[in-house]
Amino acid sequence: MTLDEITEKLKQLEKDPTMHTKGMYSPTAVDYPGNVLPFSEIHLAYLRKNKLADPVQYIANLELKIKIR
Repeated sequence: MTLDEITEKLKQLEKDPTMHTKGMYSPTAVDYPGNVLPFSEIHLAYLRKNKLADPVQYIANLELKIKIR
């Protein structure tokens, strides 16, 4: 997956009402209102830091974890 495809998939998850996609406060996120990083940025940052993580597997696992049941 390319970075654009990963970003698009994470943004789709954010828009999906059946997924729990809350942002997270970060004192370094001064570019965002209330210093709250959006869901997609949190997970993009994780994937950038962890180069060995398989993005396809990571997003598949993420979908299972955030699904509202």
